[in-house]
Amino acid sequence: MQAFDQLQELWQKHDVELKVSADEMLQQAKKEVNGLKLKSALNILGMLASFIAIAALWIFFHFESWTTHVGISITIVAIGVYTLILYRDYRLISKTDFTVHPNEYLNNLKTYQLNRYKLYNSLYWFYTVALSLGILFYFIEILAYLSIIQKTLAIALTALWIIFCSTILRKAVIKREKERISLLIEKFERISMQISE
Repeated sequence: MQAFDQLQELWQKHDVELKVSADEMLQQAKKEVNGLKLKSALNILGMLASFIAIAALWIFFHFESWTTHVGISITIVAIGVYTLILYRDYRLISKTDFTVHPNEYLNNLKTYQLNRYKLYNSLYWFYTVALSLGILFYFIEILAYLSIIQKTLAIALTALWIIFCSTILRKAVIKREKERISLLIEKFERISMQISE
């Protein structure tokens, strides 16, 4: 047992310096950047699909109450604005070639990180309030056609979905994205240091 303790102590004292070349780091960073771009593009496509679906609902169905039109208008505007913000951020990380201009890309990535922080904190609540108002106005006419149980179920499920997205899901997405972007920034800082040496 004493030999094992000595071996463990020797192993803990042994400090291995791992050197990864700039090319290897660039390849790793390229995979992560492509993943980040893909995720961002899929978010934009999802928002566009929502925008089109709600606009089609508005165009092809006849609604009698003005509140329904107000609700759909609020929802479409909220989704449109949020989609434009997502697109602006996507352009930020996709317009610069990180292999040619790593320092410029690093600055864009830091700006992207700050924008995402704002998006998931203050702007997210405006989006949630706008969607909630839109749904509320929309439900005024739609709920009139449903029974008490259906009304209760529709309101409860919608409220639970908004609460779930605003709490558990939002926190998980923020944490995962923060770690991912921070790691990517750290890699680009190391690449920049290696290139400058």
